[in-house]
Amino acid sequence: MATDQQKRRRRRIDQAIIDRLARRQGRRASATLDGGTIRNGRVISPDGVDMSHRFEVKPTVIPRVRWYFRNRSEMGLFAEENGGYVWGLFKSCATMEMHWADAGLTQSDFARLMFIGTYTNYEGVLCHPNGRMISKDSLRELVGIHRTKFDEFYGKLIAASIIREAEDGAIQMSPDVFQRGEIPKGEYIDRIRIYRDAVRGLYDKYGKGRSVRQLGIVYSVIPFMHRNLNIICFNPLEKNDDQIRPITLDKLALMLGYQDTGKFKRALRAINIGSQPVFAFVEDVEDSRKRRILVNPRVVFAGDFEGLMACRAIAVEFN
Repeated sequence: MATDQQKRRRRRIDQAIIDRLARRQGRRASATLDGGTIRNGRVISPDGVDMSHRFEVKPTVIPRVRWYFRNRSEMGLFAEENGGYVWGLFKSCATMEMHWADAGLTQSDFARLMFIGTYTNYEGVLCHPNGRMISKDSLRELVGIHRTKFDEFYGKLIAASIIREAEDGAIQMSPDVFQRGEIPKGEYIDRIRIYRDAVRGLYDKYGKGRSVRQLGIVYSVIPFMHRNLNIICFNPLEKNDDQIRPITLDKLALMLGYQDTGKFKRALRAINIGSQPVFAFVEDVEDSRKRRILVNPRVVFAGDFEGLMACRAIAVEFN
């Protein structure tokens, strides 16, 4: 008969086999026979018969692994629906004008910057969807403004180190402004997903005419957007939903330089993506000027799986 030491050794071997299978395949090994055990790499039935020829590994995913892959799948599907994304870097609770004060960027410039940022590839170079490099001349064609105005805009970006032009004509985007692909853990806090199809669609519709300044409003509010719920607020990094302090319509208008709340609201309402508005409003029954503001997550979103589910739950506001 096996000693207690031998039994413990067999159990350790059995567990090592199971753990190795779990690590390599994300699965747990289980015998097809009720009560079957693994001994020295063999499957033994409850009555001691070797039944290894009837053994199989069932695809029973560990709950933690199942949760991880389900979340990744949902986030990936949402990104795919909206043409993928680039990461945009924004300082929380600092207006775009304040953040780029030294660069002299205007609200119209913000709209153009967001648009060209969507062409950032994994190496940080501006490229067309087919992978062809974007030169200064082709960038001007994309932006769609007069050469004199474009040269002024381009010069601002160079002076602010937002972009730089390489010797071969490639335009390199600063990773402190836009970045694509995985970002080291702990660096997500000020980064927001900028969905390519939505931003390009908005620019095609509003960015090449007088409405470009209106479009700039979309990006002016991003630093105040809650990272998981897309509500405009004073504390966008707050993790406790009950502690979120929304910025009402009248206060946001003043923060962005609009004296007329009604005019500001009309400017927000005028921007649509497809059949949906970019902004939705939650009414204050006592004062219509104090409406709370939600940003459509199809345009920009920073949160995790739970945040995405919450945003989808309130998506009816954008119908």
